[in-house]
Amino acid sequence: MTGQAQAGRPIKLLRNLNAKIASIPMILTALVIFVGGTFWTVFYSFTNSKLLPRLSFVGIDQYERLWAAPRWVTAIENLALYGVLSLVFSLVIGFMLAALMDQKIRFENTFRTIFLYPFALSFIVTGLVWQWVLNPDFGIQSVVRSMGWTSFTFNPLYTPEIVIYGILIAALWQGTGLVMCLMLAGLRGIDEDIWKAARVDGIPMWRTYLFIVIPMMRPVFITTIVIIASGIVKVYDLVVAQTSGGPGISSEVPAKYVYDYMFQAQNLGQGFAASTMMLVTVAIIIVPWAYLEFGGGRKRG
Repeated sequence: MTGQAQAGRPIKLLRNLNAKIASIPMILTALVIFVGGTFWTVFYSFTNSKLLPRLSFVGIDQYERLWAAPRWVTAIENLALYGVLSLVFSLVIGFMLAALMDQKIRFENTFRTIFLYPFALSFIVTGLVWQWVLNPDFGIQSVVRSMGWTSFTFNPLYTPEIVIYGILIAALWQGTGLVMCLMLAGLRGIDEDIWKAARVDGIPMWRTYLFIVIPMMRPVFITTIVIIASGIVKVYDLVVAQTSGGPGISSEVPAKYVYDYMFQAQNLGQGFAASTMMLVTVAIIIVPWAYLEFGGGRKRG
């Protein structure tokens, strides 16, 4: 009977055959466009391509020029600072807002809509709005000075040392609402008996969140971090809308560097080299995390 049952089972490769057939176009798209495009970019980053790709190999010259360019170094420094602060503040503010919303407050749906609304806007619109808000002539600085504090100064977009913080403010305003909704969904998935047991044991609220709730929300945090990180790496619209990389090159980011060299300076080789370095940076972060999350974690289990 056991042998007959095993013989009647479909071959593992043929299980869910219709779904596998339906996924073939997406698999081919991923292989041809994404994987193929990646290899194509890396290949031509070792050439002296200008307006059009050409097979004129120059070795690693493009990478040497790239890391010798002050504009690229500034872009990497800005991305690192913006990335760390954006990740930390998005998680902290989003979780705190979610924890407050989880207290069954009145008009919860209204507040949730208000907090999430900025995410529905395009980055260009957000950038332009915050360019006006932070403009010293008619923005926050002007309003505060009109109230009597004539010495008040808040001019981040026109101050090279702090311009990246002005971009960060706009990014947090737009993205924190989404983080809040993700965290709120995770909090609503926590069993009510856990909260009751914590209250019975006299565990303070902050310890309950820190040592019980947050560890249980690990999948939610991982998903949120991936979403935030993907937005950090490709940040471009906000910079263009708010500062266009200025003052000078003080708010340059890698994505803008790539765009400018590929489509404005007509230097495809340099743009490909910058794109490849962005890919390597992402791979250095993602590959170890993916191994620990999906490879090492399963072996431990």
